[in-house]
Amino acid sequence: MVDHATTTGGLSCLVTGATGYIGGRLVPELLDAGHRVRCMARSPERLRDHPWAGRAEVVRGDVTDADSVAAALRGIDVAYYLVHALGTGPGFEERDRSAARIFAARARAAGVRRIVYLGGLTPAGVPPRELSPHLRSRAEVGEILLASGVPTTVLRAAVIIGSGSASFEMLRYLTERLPVMVTPSWVGTRIQPIAVRDVLRYLVGSATLPAEVSRAFDIGGPDVVTYEQMMRRYAVVAGLPHRLILRVPMLTPRLSSHWIGLVTPVPRALARPLAESLRHEVVCDEHDIARYVPDPPGTPIGFDLALTLALRRVREADVSTRWSSASLPGAPSDPLPTDPDWAGGSLYTDCRERDVDASPQALWRVVEGIGGENGWYSFPLAWAVRGWLDRLVGGAGIRRGRRDAARLRVGDSLDFWRVEEIEPGRLLRLRAEMRLPGLAWLELYVDEDGRGPGAAGGRGGARFRQRALFHPRGLLGHLYWWSVSPFHAVVFGGMARNIARAAASLPALPASPVPPGASEGTGGAEVPHDSRPPS
Repeated sequence: MVDHATTTGGLSCLVTGATGYIGGRLVPELLDAGHRVRCMARSPERLRDHPWAGRAEVVRGDVTDADSVAAALRGIDVAYYLVHALGTGPGFEERDRSAARIFAARARAAGVRRIVYLGGLTPAGVPPRELSPHLRSRAEVGEILLASGVPTTVLRAAVIIGSGSASFEMLRYLTERLPVMVTPSWVGTRIQPIAVRDVLRYLVGSATLPAEVSRAFDIGGPDVVTYEQMMRRYAVVAGLPHRLILRVPMLTPRLSSHWIGLVTPVPRALARPLAESLRHEVVCDEHDIARYVPDPPGTPIGFDLALTLALRRVREADVSTRWSSASLPGAPSDPLPTDPDWAGGSLYTDCRERDVDASPQALWRVVEGIGGENGWYSFPLAWAVRGWLDRLVGGAGIRRGRRDAARLRVGDSLDFWRVEEIEPGRLLRLRAEMRLPGLAWLELYVDEDGRGPGAAGGRGGARFRQRALFHPRGLLGHLYWWSVSPFHAVVFGGMARNIARAAASLPALPASPVPPGASEGTGGAEVPHDSRPPS
């Protein structure tokens, strides 16, 4: 990103739609560029969990309420308009039109220097009446803002590739869950997708465009592909087997939205406008934005790399702090805590909690001593059978045991697990290395629960939290989870009960020392330090 703070001294920016996909990722980019940011949201409390929440001003407002818009625009240099009524039912075009007119009029009255709007890429030569309602409305909003009298930048993008974006998640779920796909004819439509990182780079750069520039720009990545090619290339990047795709011309956008709603967790009200838009070829006619926001080497980002970045959360096993990244904290392709529940890919969980009549130190001794000769505290035959089956297919089985009977450190093998994170006295995270159609983790937490006189010399109390997580790969992964989940009450439920019982039988002891080579509260580069126990 260009450091605009050195060239402008920082601008005052208003971001509408900060609780949305793009807005929530744009705010930290503007802050890092040296700008001051005010967020307008109908529900400001939805922003409190963002990592940048303490660095930006948040005001309550609604783009359909002229007074709140006027108040939010007071003292603003650049106003980002990132709201639209996609998926909100009949009449959304009129609501979009009315909100855009209110925003345009209030921005001009407030003396705003620039409006920046992210719209949709529309096909060349197609009359507005033939566009999907979604694309038609987004184009009309751009025209209203350009006619406001305020210099305006309209960025027009097709499919945005980033974990959490509706278009990407629809692509993800369709490809992962269906090895054989009966698809509508629009899978042959040519599309020019763009990585979310490039979208954000253009949005930030638009803040400092010359005042005489007021126009729309097409933005896209370097690849022009069909939706069928996107699904096939996603399968390759995600390590999935080849997908068989059969086209059925009679599948209308309405029927397609029902089909998407059945196969994916993307809501049908959202799937329908997306499917309707895919009827049209959306390819950039120009790349004039590069005159004002130059492309650094390696950008725009190609489709395959954009997919890899969007899938990084799973590849780095970033399962506890799902909105951060070990190597690039806060990367714009990562999911945020306010993304929809269906974003970020399937992640199955089995959670168990128990109050333990033991000190946290005693409970931690049991947790850190798990596996190997000490066993797994539940249904030994089930663990042994799972180990034998793993060996039959070339896995490690449970023969590896553990390096030390009492102490663990990051990187230790532990039967068919490996220690991925350890926070002494608090967290042990294990990553499965058995042969699985997906990725699996087991997290064991120790908390004080405040019961008993603890500090006065009694045993006090502890709370044990246990979480098994599984990220399926393809349809086989989903089938695997549902085939073994009936046994979880016995295996994982028994583990929680027996760990609590074992801890209660131990005398209270001082906290275990930190193993040599490990530092308090850290545990390797793969997972960030601020991992939180499951809520």
